[in-house]
Amino acid sequence: MSAPFNALVLAGSRPGGDPLAVHAGVSDKALLVIGGETMLARVVAALRAAGAADIYVSASSDAVRDHAASLGAIPLAAATGPSPSAREGLAAAGAPLLISTADHALLRPEWVRAFLDSGPPGDVAALLARRPTVERDAPATRRTWLRFADGDWSGCNLFWLATPAADAALAMWQAVEADRKRPWRIVRRLGPGLLLRYLAGRLTLGRAVAALGARAGVDARVVESPFGLAAVDVDKLADLDLVRALVERA
Repeated sequence: MSAPFNALVLAGSRPGGDPLAVHAGVSDKALLVIGGETMLARVVAALRAAGAADIYVSASSDAVRDHAASLGAIPLAAATGPSPSAREGLAAAGAPLLISTADHALLRPEWVRAFLDSGPPGDVAALLARRPTVERDAPATRRTWLRFADGDWSGCNLFWLATPAADAALAMWQAVEADRKRPWRIVRRLGPGLLLRYLAGRLTLGRAVAALGARAGVDARVVESPFGLAAVDVDKLADLDLVRALVERA
């Protein structure tokens, strides 16, 4: 992709501390060391190698923001969750904006370039991988699968906000996060038609994302990743062990 773009890394910390950070003896999960580098450093390096101009890091703690600055990134104070942090990042960096996360420790420049070179149209696009692709490249991983009529999918922690209108999609994400303990409100946003199609096993992932985007007033798309490892992030101890083993092997 020849057009310049900025990137945002979500590196916020859980209130009360993250179990992985506690396990590793560091203040924040983003500072976990893998292959001699912090996870945040690995992500920033991959984004820079992929062609990102300015790289912003949204973080809760001074330690992570200071580390981000030492990497040549632009530190931002994280909001109260991923979606409001993403919205503030979009406001600061502008569109187009690529979003990833600090725990995407295996991130490779070629994954980013392939995602962007696919020409994700519309206002917002998300990268996802099919279950067979993930299990081919990382058979030991345990993912949370999104089950749709066209198969099981896993998110790859890469999102493309092509236009300022993508903020509306982030606003919907923020509303869903706020209602995560009130499922009936989330179902109401989906609408009875989509819900019935999903329950009947007739709703594809692309159709679901497009419909949810339309409800937010944006053109939302799904891009399929050919790289199964793109779906592997570090959420739990088993993920950390797997990622460290993969990095050492490489």
